[in-house]
Parts: sequence; C-alpha cells; structure tokens
Amino acid sequence: MKIYTKTGDKGTTSLVYGQRVSKNDLRVEAYGTCDEANSMIGLGLSHLHHTKFEGKEEVEAIFKKVQTTLFHVGAELATPAGKEVKWKVSDEDISLLETTIDKWDAQIPPLTNFVLPGGSQAGASFHVARTIVRRAERKAVAIGEQVNPLVTSYLNRLSDFLFVAARYVNHRLGQGEPTLHQ
Repeated sequence: MKIYTKTGDKGTTSLVYGQRVSKNDLRVEAYGTCDEANSMIGLGLSHLHHTKFEGKEEVEAIFKKVQTTLFHVGAELATPAGKEVKWKVSDEDISLLETTIDKWDAQIPPLTNFVLPGGSQAGASFHVARTIVRRAERKAVAIGEQVNPLVTSYLNRLSDFLFVAARYVNHRLGQGEPTLHQ
C-alpha cells in the first residue's frame, strides 16, 4: 500500500465514510489539531525514555490511554454529522483524567503563583500539548451541536490533565517550575 494517494493535491481530503471536504474545513482543523496534540504528547513521552522516577510506569500507562482516546476524539471529529461513529469518547475516559488529576495534584506542591510553561523537556512538551488541546477544543466548539458533548468535555479536561501532568513530571524529575514575576 502506498502512503501517498495524490487525492489531496487540490486542497481536499476525506472524512470518515469518504465525504470530500476542503482541508480548511472545521472538522479537518479540529481533528488535525488533535493529531498535533497527540504528537506533542508523544514528544513529551520520548523525553522520559531515559529518565527514572517513582511513578514513571504509571505516567506512561496513563498517557498511552490518553493518546488512544485522543485518537478516538479525532475519529469522532472526522465523522460527518448523521453517520455512525466507530469509536466514541465515554464518561469513563473523562473520569480517568479527573481521577489522575486529583491523584497527581495531591502529590505536588500547591500553586502559590502562576506557573510559566517550562521545567523539564517532558514537562514543557506537556505544556505545549495543553495549549494545542485548548485550540482543538475551540475548533470542536466551532463545529457546533453536531459534535458529541463528551468530545468537548474530554478536551477541556485533557488540557487540565496536561497542566497537572507537566507539573507532576517536573516535580518527579526535580525540575523547578518557572513562575510569573509580578
């Protein structure tokens, strides 16, 4: 199977079920932004490859679930209105994020100032992923009522998760967090 098809050479692409749309269609923008966030999460995880810290295996396992669910979010966004969605985001996916946020947040110093993105390479990557997820959320909201409300809830919670994950990983790696100077 060839990787290239040349079908997008004139600025269109296919949604799930084959409907052709412009590459700047809101659905394409939304699922493409999810893909971008997923890639940034992968970059963050790659920075953890040669590190050792307590809880690393849990971090990697949860992020694998997150990346899979984010792929499913993209699939939902790539499915035209009125068509059957093959993979759906669930309440359990959101609960995993909330449970992990609460668990990891309890293990890091409380916020006393605004945190600037940075710290370790992994932590900084998760901060970038957080901002990309926020953009994906805005794109999903712009599509409107055709989007499963759990998709926007998941994206909203995912950005919170990524903020806490960045802080948690920085803390576990002994990396200080830059703070806002007032």
